[in-house]
Amino acid sequence: MRRRTVLAGTGAVALGMAAGLPSARAVTVGRSHALSLLGEPTLPADFTHFPYVNPDARKGGEVVQHAIGSYDSFNPFIVRGVSAAGIGLIWMTLMMSSQDEASTEYCDLAETVEVGPDRTWVAFEIRPEAVWHDGTPITAEDARWTFETLREHGRPFFRAYWGDVVQVLTEGPRRVVFRFRDANNRELPLILGQMFVLPKHWWESRDFTRPILEPPLGSGPYRLESFDAGRTLTYRRVETWWGERLPTRRGSSNFDLLRIEYFRDATVAFEAFKAGQIDFRQENVAREWATGYDFPARRRGLVKLDEIPHELPTGMQAFAFNLRRELFQDRRVREALMLAFDFEWSNANLFFGAYARTKSYFSNSELASSGLPQGEELAILERYRGRVPDQVFDREFTLPVTDGSGNNREQLRRSLELLQEAGWRIVNRRLVNARNQAFSFEMLLSSPTFERVALPYAQTLQRLGIEMRVRTVDTAQYQARTDAFDFDMTVEVFGQSLSPGNEQRDYWTCARAREPGSRNTIGICDPVIDELVELVINAADRETLITRTRALDRVLLWGHYVVPHWHSRSFRVAYWDQFVRPEKAPRYGLGFTTWWVDPVKAERVNAERRRGRPT
Repeated sequence: MRRRTVLAGTGAVALGMAAGLPSARAVTVGRSHALSLLGEPTLPADFTHFPYVNPDARKGGEVVQHAIGSYDSFNPFIVRGVSAAGIGLIWMTLMMSSQDEASTEYCDLAETVEVGPDRTWVAFEIRPEAVWHDGTPITAEDARWTFETLREHGRPFFRAYWGDVVQVLTEGPRRVVFRFRDANNRELPLILGQMFVLPKHWWESRDFTRPILEPPLGSGPYRLESFDAGRTLTYRRVETWWGERLPTRRGSSNFDLLRIEYFRDATVAFEAFKAGQIDFRQENVAREWATGYDFPARRRGLVKLDEIPHELPTGMQAFAFNLRRELFQDRRVREALMLAFDFEWSNANLFFGAYARTKSYFSNSELASSGLPQGEELAILERYRGRVPDQVFDREFTLPVTDGSGNNREQLRRSLELLQEAGWRIVNRRLVNARNQAFSFEMLLSSPTFERVALPYAQTLQRLGIEMRVRTVDTAQYQARTDAFDFDMTVEVFGQSLSPGNEQRDYWTCARAREPGSRNTIGICDPVIDELVELVINAADRETLITRTRALDRVLLWGHYVVPHWHSRSFRVAYWDQFVRPEKAPRYGLGFTTWWVDPVKAERVNAERRRGRPT
């Protein structure tokens, strides 16, 4: 949900610039079918479909997927409640991101987009044929009401993401205009293009601030047909959907019926897949990928495994500290716990060598910092010398590398030194502070999957006299506790794109650290980081964006706010052999919505299931 661009051409609006290209300030802006922040959009105004779809894909078939935990709401936009999986299928956004182009969007619910000549406003024209599922026309007033409602009552994310919008107006029944504080935040038009538009007339008689278990009115390719609260949902394709032939929609949303079954435990969900109760799954556990798929249905060719490469920035997955806890407020303590994690042992013994260590908050992209800061990046950081760790200037950030034997004595020795510098000492094999309080905390998890990583880590910390208790709770409790920042340490994912922007406020800034439900899970509050975030958001061109993002990355890394995990550069998918997918996969997504069901294959698979052969 973050973007940026370059030059306009073929009617496309440009909002920025890339290294080596003329200044974006000279580019004429105006009405278009697309927006981009990294270059001229590839597809012309008369394009008929995205290149990674089959425009003639067969419609039909039923598909069952799974989710873990439970749900109690069909309102995914508020802090309260746990929203149902897949609920976004029922609504449309003003524009649609291309999964083949970085930071590029094409008009979807909107027919055109227009950026003002001074870049202080953007206008969207709703398609005249657009209607809600009840036949009511979709209007600019729906878009205005959605924006105002989400900013006032939605998750804190919306207030951060849309913080530079000062006014939203309707100019006629189909034209909605968003006015900005200034022209500095170049990604705002694309950010607003990602907004789901909700039906004002439907929600006005309901309390938007509360969870709801009434199927909402939508406008998209699917409607919520039925559900068993907390256990299952069924989405049915709208056969008379007005948007079926839109160029952004051709060749996608091909399944007639999409059912999502909930399981309390990932192990049970996997067994359901092997038994043929689930049709498709994305595998995120390396151990299961390496050893778990040797079962009869797989050996008979009924189940297929694919690794689909992608070019997505992998961001940062990590054990995240809660800095609101006094225990983790000393950077030396956080570094000590980071040094104690033995990734090489975990990769060899738990992950079958499947992963690479994550060394940046913007990993797998040109935005990641490396080496020592130089040039303009160094000049930016020099402003903060004395307010950021000295290592930012004279040491390359690296993570410890062990021999994978599990005897990471050198790292533990350094960890203990850091802990002693921070005022901790060993007494009767326990680490205590000056007040004789033991170093003890809880790792909060939402899935047993991570227990096999967390428990060995706890054993390692025990060698330092630290007690780390591992607690796994259900999805609803986990969300409630993390929204309220009621945890010591947890697993967190900070997703990134090729064009970081407004979402960085929600991740790292002081304002969001104090706001329940924000994505500043860690509780970072540092004026330097606040300033660096604003520099990233207001970068005038691509080269400046890269430089400023690297500076932010470097300061975050040396803050030791997390214990970095690992990443993979491909999607691992397993499915019963009833699907066909387009010849070309998208560069920046899995593209499962572009797959379709082959009726011949499906009949074969279903016949095998009906025979009830053991799997």
